[in-house]
Amino acid sequence: MFLYKRIRIAKRRKARSRKSQKDYLEQKKRATALVFGRLDYFNNHYNLQYQRVFIRNQITKWGTCSTLGNLSFNYRIVYLPSHLADYLIVHELCHLKYLNHSKEFWDLVAQTIPDYKFKKRELRKVRLA
Repeated sequence: MFLYKRIRIAKRRKARSRKSQKDYLEQKKRATALVFGRLDYFNNHYNLQYQRVFIRNQITKWGTCSTLGNLSFNYRIVYLPSHLADYLIVHELCHLKYLNHSKEFWDLVAQTIPDYKFKKRELRKVRLA
């Protein structure tokens, strides 16, 4: 019985991922334009250096920042309201200076997104997959 459940779950994931892959390919260009446009806008304030920007089809994360200065964003950012997309972009941009969630990090985020706490809570309610 346990093996049967595992097989059914795997089939469901595979079907969902095909649909997700098609959506990803269709929306990647829009997501790239959105992310670069807003990164340029907010980086005029922060003036931080990033290396590369990736648009990915991630399952569990909206965005990441690596120690090398690379930023990754989920392509589903195009489906977010603009105020949440802005929060997400600023959040990852600020990780270039502070790779943690310290008070200094949140103070940096608050420079351009003063109501970040509300937006953070709102983003948690949005379903990724």
